[in-house]
Amino acid sequence: MINGWLDNLLAGIQVLNQILTAGIAITAFSLFLYALSFNLRDRVARSFAIILLCVVGVFTAEALQNNTVPDWGIELLLRLQWVGLVFLPAAYLHLSDAVLVTAGRPSRGRRRLAVRGIYVVSAFFLILLMFGFLLGPLVPAGKPAPHLTRTLWTEAFTAYYVGAMVWAGWNFLRAYQRMLTRSGRRRMLYLMAGATAPALGSYPYLLYGYSLAGSVPLLFWSSALVINILVAGLVIVMAYAVAFFGVSWPDRVVKSRLFKWIMRGPVTASTALAMMTIVRRGGEVFGGLSYNAFVPLVVVVTVLLLEHLITLVAPLWERWLFYGGDRAELELLQNVEERLLTQGDLQQFLEAVLAAVRDHLQSPSAFVAALDGSELSLIVVAGRRSLLDQEELPEALKKIGGGLKLRQEFSWGNFWVLPLHQPKRGDMDHDETPPLLGILGVAYQDGGKMEAEQRDALWMLADRAALALEDRQLQQRVFRSLEDLQPQVEMIQRLRAAGRYDSRANLLAEDPLPQEADLANWVKDALTHYWGGPKLTTSPLMRLQVVRNMAEEYDGNGANALRALLRKAVDQVKPEGDRRFTSEWILYNILEMKFIEGRKVREVASRLAMSEADLYRKQRVAVEAVARAILEMETQTQEQ
Repeated sequence: MINGWLDNLLAGIQVLNQILTAGIAITAFSLFLYALSFNLRDRVARSFAIILLCVVGVFTAEALQNNTVPDWGIELLLRLQWVGLVFLPAAYLHLSDAVLVTAGRPSRGRRRLAVRGIYVVSAFFLILLMFGFLLGPLVPAGKPAPHLTRTLWTEAFTAYYVGAMVWAGWNFLRAYQRMLTRSGRRRMLYLMAGATAPALGSYPYLLYGYSLAGSVPLLFWSSALVINILVAGLVIVMAYAVAFFGVSWPDRVVKSRLFKWIMRGPVTASTALAMMTIVRRGGEVFGGLSYNAFVPLVVVVTVLLLEHLITLVAPLWERWLFYGGDRAELELLQNVEERLLTQGDLQQFLEAVLAAVRDHLQSPSAFVAALDGSELSLIVVAGRRSLLDQEELPEALKKIGGGLKLRQEFSWGNFWVLPLHQPKRGDMDHDETPPLLGILGVAYQDGGKMEAEQRDALWMLADRAALALEDRQLQQRVFRSLEDLQPQVEMIQRLRAAGRYDSRANLLAEDPLPQEADLANWVKDALTHYWGGPKLTTSPLMRLQVVRNMAEEYDGNGANALRALLRKAVDQVKPEGDRRFTSEWILYNILEMKFIEGRKVREVASRLAMSEADLYRKQRVAVEAVARAILEMETQTQEQ
């Protein structure tokens, strides 16, 4: 009876190991995709992605091994498992070197050569594996599981594996000692703790302990279960630590994005796989069938329920786990985002107001115009637009005399014009006239007579339109403030991200260099208004040190200095010799004709004998070339 119980326990542990092994492969592959999607530009993230790829290879090959696979298939899977294993030491040393560089200890050449050399050594062991020297033949009846035999080269690889991992661990320790902030030290501890699991859990120890494992299989499979649990948890911890490298997002954004990615990917896929395995094994035990109709049903239901649950619970876990002491401000911003009155929303609301106006007065046409500064901007027109096109809209503003009189309509051509005022606030004087927001115009017929009930309804609808224009005005102020705030916030976030791991070096820079992608967008906007306009005068490029230095030559005029910098950068794109319309001159000609001379797109495309779509592609390349030239000048200026 005891033996039967032990056999059942051993079978259950083997099933759990199979599920965990597949779960680790799924998790590693999902985190590999995460690294490819969000921070692959960073060297730490790239080297970590190589580790994840190795882990995917090791645990995928292990998960595919079962009793239904023939001996030749088991041997093939075991050798494929070693493909990921032979490159794991080089990937770990690569990661440790990248972390050390990020911590402010750049390589003087020796570490870089060592990393390249160790990849060559791993490639050498891969060649030995391919030709059958690294590992011996398969032991198909091996206990407790089939395995490959050791060779002399296996012993050499084991020494190489241990030596490389110890070297990588020493680099991690050196990086930890250079951390100055508590968050940097904490995340380095997470990284070092997480790095131990794949390093220790990937190696096939059955090569050395098959005699002990064969005599006590319960001990072997229990140890394997514990190791797989540690690997599954610590690889996520390692991914969490690496997720902060190379990104300038706030911590809450990194945590929330990674957590949601893990829940929707590895957790959902692993749970569905576990349910499928349990149902299939249950069918074998109770019905003698290796497959039953409940398997796909259970998988589909599990995926749908988990995705639905994640969607419902995501706002709660973000609020309670990641917002911290900033919960009130972030909830306010979320409410603003959800209730924001966009231009489309405003137009829909005003269209509904004008439809009600026309219905009450049986009017053929109506419009709402907003007052922007001293000019009227037409927002919405309902009905016959031709009636409005026959009139001059600025005359309507003169007709109402600045809108000093409240709740009085004016006759303007074939329209009644109603001034739309901001609703009175409690802090306004009783006799004070609220600011004018815009006008509501309604076309009339048959002498322009209006009943008292119609007039009351018209003014009630005009108050609704005024409320919408007031919200529009307030939100425009908010957007302008956000546009002014965004460059400073981006700079602070980049400095804060740099200070996580290298406070001594990165935070001493007076002004960090902008990202090349951001710089290209700023250059394009400034070139669009090259001869004057807000995209030139309010450009973030004004904050560059090279522009501030050049402004001294132009009597402090920043716009002229920026225009001169753009001209200088465009000239650097210019090839040597006289101007021609050949392929090597195409980038310069686009910049000169499109932005400097201000010609239209169709005209430039026709002159350069290309399609407009091709022109836009080449224009992007030309703008990026100008941005690189400006970045080089800014770098030289800061170095000086």
